[in-house]
Amino acid sequence: VQLQASGGGLVQAGGSLRLSCACSRRTCSNNAMAWFRQAPGKEREFVASVSWNGGNRDYAENVQGRFTIARDRADTTVYLQMNNLKPEDTAVYYCAVSRRSVTGRGLANFPYWGQGTQVTVSS
Repeated sequence: VQLQASGGGLVQAGGSLRLSCACSRRTCSNNAMAWFRQAPGKEREFVASVSWNGGNRDYAENVQGRFTIARDRADTTVYLQMNNLKPEDTAVYYCAVSRRSVTGRGLANFPYWGQGTQVTVSS
């Protein structure tokens, strides 16, 4: 399984970005997908996840209400719409795929990872 993330960049605080992650296999449409992020010197942390059919969505508390995760099962792509960005959102963002249709937040639930895309929010 290969994941290709895109959409990162430099934005001012209060701005928006939309990340995309395309999965190379049709089977991804049957699996939960998620976004994680890792800031310099910090551990990788959960951001958001979506179940196989989009029916269940989960968000970290610090992005709730600002970020929206969605998926297009037709082309096995997951998106992360990020609004009202803050400098503390600066990180490398990674997409990931689970082997399950619905799963929890832990990194161990996601065996497949993309290469990451940099998001930088200036104050």
